[in-house]
Amino acid sequence: MSARDSQNGREGAVSQPKPGQDEGAATFGAFVRKPGACRVAVDVSNAQNQKQETVIEPVSALPEDAVEVGYIADGYGLKGWVKVVPHANGKLGGDALLTARRWWLTKGRDLKSARCMQSKVHADTIVARLGGCEDRNAAEVLKGHVVHIARSDFPKLDDEDEFYWVDLIGLDVENEAGVGLGRVADMIDNDAHSILWIEYPSTDKDGKPVTGERLIPFVGVYVKTVDRAAKRIVVDWNADY
Repeated sequence: MSARDSQNGREGAVSQPKPGQDEGAATFGAFVRKPGACRVAVDVSNAQNQKQETVIEPVSALPEDAVEVGYIADGYGLKGWVKVVPHANGKLGGDALLTARRWWLTKGRDLKSARCMQSKVHADTIVARLGGCEDRNAAEVLKGHVVHIARSDFPKLDDEDEFYWVDLIGLDVENEAGVGLGRVADMIDNDAHSILWIEYPSTDKDGKPVTGERLIPFVGVYVKTVDRAAKRIVVDWNADY
């Protein structure tokens, strides 16, 4: 996953380590749940839903809390299923794609709303059956569409010290002395743990304004508190690092 993979609010979660945890146990990267967590398929395909949700409808706008979580790469099988490449690895998470019942699909100016009738993990992807998508041809029409899910439909995290990337981006960062270090512009996953990508106003050698950058590992030895209400992260980090 590249440094900018979550720039548009892509799905991912990290956990703030508790006192006594070592760095290796602090986080589980850019995923919604710890590896090995439940990845069962959603199935809401009862008769009532089938009658009510048989059309993929055009919409004029996305929900205000829509988060980009993946894209439709191709059709899957002959019965209208689609194959989604998630921004959070499907084999180790992608839980929002497995639990949200309403998806929003975009491709250029084309905006659609679809009911997810069933979804499951398939290798490194998620495959899903959408209401109104009945055969392979219909599925292939959706190829290239970006999948969005409302943030309010994301699964609730099990621990108060777990955070979705999308909720960390934009928070101000300061150290324990109260010195402002900048704002979280992005998150990076280096497999061992997540990293805060922080930007702050600075100047170059000629005195011209530039954007400075800091990278702070999201582990307990450095990250002390995350206060979403105050939109602030406090870290043990010197301003001249």
